Amino acid sequence: MSEIPHLLVHDHTDNVGVVVIEGLTADTDMLCCVTRDNTTFRLTANADVPIGHKIALKDLREGDAAVKYGEDIGKIISDVAKGDHLHTHNCKTKRW
Repeated sequence: MSEIPHLLVHDHTDNVGVVVIEGLTADTDMLCCVTRDNTTFRLTANADVPIGHKIALKDLREGDAAVKYGEDIGKIISDVAKGDHLHTHNCKTKRW
């Protein structure tokens, strides 16, 4: 029986992935799937993260770009550790 992924990553250049299960809790050893080529890797969640929210795939520093779908989707406004929840408290749009 195959394990169901916890996190989807769209491209190998992405530095964030999207939670795709309900009830993800801190310290979960997540199965992460890169949809471009169906490869997988493991990552530990550092916090409870709601479905549809993002998790950092590597340490990100203030001023870095958040990358999803191989595209810049926002600016990191405070340091984020690998495995941390990435949302409006630490990432902002560059649209305005």
